[in-house]
Amino acid sequence: MDQQLYDDQTGEEALLFARVLDGKGGGRKIDWEEARSWTPSKLHPEEVLWMHICRNQPGVQDWLEGMMQIPEPTAELLVSDQTRPRAFREGQTIVATLRGINFNPNAEPEDMVSMQMWCDGRRLITLRRQRLQTPRDTLADIDQGIGPTDAGSLITQLTEHMIARMSASIVDMNEHIDKLEDQDPEDDAEEMLAQITTIRRNCLALKRHMSPQHEALERISRDAPSWFEDHDRREIAETIERLRRFLDDIDISKESAVVLQDEIRARAASSSEKATYMLTIVAGIFLPLGFVTGLLGINVGGMPGVDDGNAFWEVVAMCGMILAVQLFLFWKWKWL
Repeated sequence: MDQQLYDDQTGEEALLFARVLDGKGGGRKIDWEEARSWTPSKLHPEEVLWMHICRNQPGVQDWLEGMMQIPEPTAELLVSDQTRPRAFREGQTIVATLRGINFNPNAEPEDMVSMQMWCDGRRLITLRRQRLQTPRDTLADIDQGIGPTDAGSLITQLTEHMIARMSASIVDMNEHIDKLEDQDPEDDAEEMLAQITTIRRNCLALKRHMSPQHEALERISRDAPSWFEDHDRREIAETIERLRRFLDDIDISKESAVVLQDEIRARAASSSEKATYMLTIVAGIFLPLGFVTGLLGINVGGMPGVDDGNAFWEVVAMCGMILAVQLFLFWKWKWL
């Protein structure tokens, strides 16, 4: 495909940015025409081309198949919306799909953003649909001259930045759980339960996406081609270990949320049972008193004490005695 790739909606070029790494931590900026015509040079074996592309532009798959000579199934995978984390080796190339936290406005942590990756050791192509901060972090390091020096270190640095950004969301969830634990459930139990449910949903979503990502990174470390050097394997092994710790933290956050949710529900149930118990005691006290007063209030002939001026006080005294007997029995039975 010879023409530039454009987004029909925004007018932005499909090529978001491109750099040629100089092997010393820096890199020079190139445009689409230079990136399209760039080829690995024996005179500069240290150079690596990195292109970051918006994959939902029209013609991207045709360009991958035509100009980059990427097999059709692989090119289709690189531009597809099937973004479950995975990685595999295809000859001397690495193909991977990774996912990171979505920090775009109005996005929830569980709304993960995917990044596809293809690398043959001299050229690295990363593709995304939604805006992703991870490539921008690595790009800033390159422009400052402190970035990766080869394709393997570029891949490891991208994965490091992506995994490191997970830490902020996990720390936020843990801090939120700590604040909820300090609150009194009686203040607003329903609101607290709603927040805990959200936290549990976020934990489940992160775990669902991060577990296969852990497997994908292990696959890169284990099956990468020879240009993926030993120090790259060590660095990505550290990233895998960090991701494993994050997965453990997610499990702890989820379990803490479950414990807190059970505690709040138990307190609410206890308060409800206590109120029901007190109402039952009150009903038990007034049931015989109501029976006596109801019996004496029937309007039939022959009711005793109708003409007795002291009958009212006698009934009050009888009700008092009944109440006293009830309270004594409730105390003896340990109902009070």
